[in-house]
Amino acid sequence: MAEPSDPVIDTSMADAWFARQGWQPAPFQRALWAAYEAGESGLLHSSTGTGKTLAAWFAVLLAHAEHESAAPPIQVLWITPLRALAVDLEVNLQRPLTDLEINWTLAKRTGDTPTSERNRQRRRLPTVLITTPESLSLLLSYEATARQFSSLKAVVVDEWHELLGTKRGVQLELCLAWLRDCAPRLRTWGLSATIGNLDHAAEVLVGPDLPGRLIAGSHQKTTRICTALPADIDAFPWSGYTGLALLEPVIEAIEAAQSTLLFTNTRSQAERWFEALTQARLDWVGRLALHHGSLEPKLRQGVEALLRAGELKCVVATSSLDLGVDFSPVEQVIQIGSPKGVARLLQRAGRSGHRPGGVSEVLCVPTHAFELIEIAAARAAAEARRIEQRQGLRDCLDVLSQHLVTLALAGGVDPAVVLASARRTWAFAELSNDDWRWVLLFVTQGGEALATYPQFQRLNWSGAQLVPANRRIAQQHRMTVGTITADASMQVRFQSGGSLGAVEESFIARLKPGDAFQFAGRTLELVRIRDMAAEVKRVSRKRVAVPRWTGGRLPLSTELADAVQQQLSVFNNDAELVPEMQAVAPVLARQGAASAVPGVGELLIERIHSRDGVSLFFYPFAGRLVHEGLAPLFAYRLSQREPSTFSFSVNDYGLELLSASEPPFDEQTFRALFSEAALLDDVLASVNAAELAKRQFRDIARIAGLVFEGFPGAPKTMKQVQSSSGLLYDVLVRHDASHRLPRQAQEELLRAQFEFQRLRDALARLREARLLLHCPQRLTPFAFPLWADRQATRLSSEDWQTRVHRMQAQIQEALGDRHSARQSSANEPANDG
Repeated sequence: MAEPSDPVIDTSMADAWFARQGWQPAPFQRALWAAYEAGESGLLHSSTGTGKTLAAWFAVLLAHAEHESAAPPIQVLWITPLRALAVDLEVNLQRPLTDLEINWTLAKRTGDTPTSERNRQRRRLPTVLITTPESLSLLLSYEATARQFSSLKAVVVDEWHELLGTKRGVQLELCLAWLRDCAPRLRTWGLSATIGNLDHAAEVLVGPDLPGRLIAGSHQKTTRICTALPADIDAFPWSGYTGLALLEPVIEAIEAAQSTLLFTNTRSQAERWFEALTQARLDWVGRLALHHGSLEPKLRQGVEALLRAGELKCVVATSSLDLGVDFSPVEQVIQIGSPKGVARLLQRAGRSGHRPGGVSEVLCVPTHAFELIEIAAARAAAEARRIEQRQGLRDCLDVLSQHLVTLALAGGVDPAVVLASARRTWAFAELSNDDWRWVLLFVTQGGEALATYPQFQRLNWSGAQLVPANRRIAQQHRMTVGTITADASMQVRFQSGGSLGAVEESFIARLKPGDAFQFAGRTLELVRIRDMAAEVKRVSRKRVAVPRWTGGRLPLSTELADAVQQQLSVFNNDAELVPEMQAVAPVLARQGAASAVPGVGELLIERIHSRDGVSLFFYPFAGRLVHEGLAPLFAYRLSQREPSTFSFSVNDYGLELLSASEPPFDEQTFRALFSEAALLDDVLASVNAAELAKRQFRDIARIAGLVFEGFPGAPKTMKQVQSSSGLLYDVLVRHDASHRLPRQAQEELLRAQFEFQRLRDALARLREARLLLHCPQRLTPFAFPLWADRQATRLSSEDWQTRVHRMQAQIQEALGDRHSARQSSANEPANDG
């Protein structure tokens, strides 16, 4: 990215305001002010809490703020990926406006904005509008609103790394390109704290044909990463669980701080931790709070306000509080479980010490022994600044089709203008003429196979323009604008009135009236299901179900997976160990005594006989999603050599193939499994690709407008939506070979479900790896978690935890007298001399 010389600008207004706060502008803030004054666009990258928001905000104010008698028309769009951030942003942006007596109006528009306020904004937009990609797209569907954007001067995209590499990011790219046509001198700046490939992130944001400026913070924020270590590693689980075994040290850490954010990786885990803390410390009731995306907006906003005011001791949260919200009173962050990614750990840690010069404190709490390795690896990767990269998406025709219909609603649109605009985005810079002609056919006819069905004819030609086919099409489309897809949810509300939020329909469907479950920090009993809502009442029970939300299992990132193997190599090389590795050393010693501990460049394969059959355990350490592709691929290729049937289980470290017969166990056989030859065909043949593609197609069909999920008060169930989209998929595959969306579903399946490129890279590494072949007499510590996952799906009169506890104890007893000499020194203090 080019870095021209910066112009000299008058920053006295900003300097005076900063001085009144007791601050001085940082060099990167001044650099952004000068770049903006020069008319540049680009990306600002700096650690969380160092002042990125003020850098962008004062760039706009210095360039455009005047002491007008009346508020000017729309000048600034501030895009946020989360509705929760809009409230905080509104407060932070308003403060300088008030202090400097700048007569600008400021408002937010998200899915939580009341209808009356939205209607007012359509008549006249505020000077500064805080909004989301979905709400911005919706605004472009109204002719009166779209005309107002001609006065727009700047777009600021907060937390750009959260949108990059997603369809929401693609949607925003298209909207930004359209806005640049409306306001040719528009400047676009992205703000990001945690991303590895900065040049690519900047290019995707501003478009491949525009020059972009990359500005980096002058210093990295100090982040202290500590770990709660189990007192007795032999009593600590090797698999599963929620981390509650370390409840006491967590309580001690919360007690020692004024305010704490406790992050979990799943909403169900957040519910369990909130319940456990409440029961353990009744004196904290009223000072503990719960925050996740399924709770009602008013509940979330109330928690945010109390946290901002410093009135809460601890908030148990999920990713709903990961991003940009400024909670200065927060002293520390606690991360329950492995963060699964370096960027996620740094992002969450940055919620504490959220101010220039502040120090971020994060306490990591493992839920099982092997997460100690992941935490040590995450800290090493963070110190080395090995942060995950995000790659932009190409040619998402479902998003482009939705965008074209959106623009057509605003009084009609010339497709040639839309095409030129789309090709100025990174996502569609290489869009072919054939694909564009197909998009036009799709929005006007639904494609060749659906041309005779009027419900798929959403746009009509009116001369050279496309216009909505009818008012009903416009109404339906505006209700479904956006690319966020998820399993259908069902509202949870009290019989007496008042909503608590939403849980997935599939969870409620498994309950019957009288069953109890934990939600929103309360124990609830299902009374009945009525009008697509679960009516509940509060009860007091000990054993309850906890909702599980789709997408709760975070996969290990490539950077963290590589760092884990590096930690294992350090262990093998008898190097000095960090505290986490010292704590887990006895377990690794057992693993080494029974089999081996694979380091960098090595692949451990174990064969273990049991009453269930013969298991092959592979440990590529490539992450769950890659292993979900490798497991069926290996099973398919083995069965092609010799007829056999396999079942399998996977986790972030490895995979198990279980067969009733004896599979081959030699290096030549295994090398053949790693072959690149016919890889795509074998991957598709190894799974029910057609059924998986159908499920992927459901989301694509909703985004593209092929499937309508129903009107408010009468939504379709997920089963109905899946049935409709599945039928469409079959029709298009059989009768319209040129239709792009089934093909897109297959491509997305490979990219998203199996991370195909990462799978291919993993196979390349396995082909070069030194194979360690071992045949232990019983389950090893590495094999145990895979066995435990498989047991969770087995029907038994004995609960899963009891079986897992008993098996772990048996393994520890069998291996107890076979530790290597390494174990005897594993618990000794590190040499501090």
